[in-house]
Amino acid sequence: MLYSVYCDESCHLEHDGINVMTLGAISCPQEKVKQINSRIIEIKRKYNTSSNNEIKWTKISPSKLPMYTDIVDYFFDNDDLHFRCLLVPDKAKLDHTKYQQTHDEWYYKMYFDMLKFIFSPRDSYNIYIDIKDTNSCRRVQKLHEVCCNDKYDFSAEIIKKIQTIRSEEVQIMQLVDILTGAVAFENRTFPQKHVKSEAKIEVINQIKKRSGYSLHQTTLYKETKFNLFRWEANYHDGD
Repeated sequence: MLYSVYCDESCHLEHDGINVMTLGAISCPQEKVKQINSRIIEIKRKYNTSSNNEIKWTKISPSKLPMYTDIVDYFFDNDDLHFRCLLVPDKAKLDHTKYQQTHDEWYYKMYFDMLKFIFSPRDSYNIYIDIKDTNSCRRVQKLHEVCCNDKYDFSAEIIKKIQTIRSEEVQIMQLVDILTGAVAFENRTFPQKHVKSEAKIEVINQIKKRSGYSLHQTTLYKETKFNLFRWEANYHDGD
């Protein structure tokens, strides 16, 4: 089976003042991609939202809440869609100097940790990553190399390609943004007087209810629908 894997991140910058970082991916059979994208467009149209209008976590508002809850339900109701998320709960604990790495190098190590549990040697994968910056293409080539070497996939038969795309161009990528953003928001430490968005809290509660998870802790290794890995800085000693 050939799978498409769409990846996004939330709060990935080193000095953004936010304690958490999340990396997320949705995988689905390649043959189902067109159908899934079309269904997301249908849900948008139901709420008078153009297919070209990007839906994402930061855009959730009371007026758009019904559309976002429908999108979340669609994810959980579709057996072809699978979500994997890596949560870094406290970036302040990172010590890049100790491990002789830059934040950017560590970031792609985390990408590898997030992706490696998705791969099966019996299947093959095309991986699409939301473009981050001008260095993305070079880093993505390295990530492809590392992923292939880990699976002894020297001819790239399992991990066929990893490439950058723009999230606004792919409907499934927008769904990844919503789920990844929800996990980050739920684990984020806010200032004492910060007023949280009630609409976002509604979406988070819906994800908790549908998944059966708190969004704080690592799920079972073999959880395939909504798989969460809580990464601690002292867990891997930096890699």
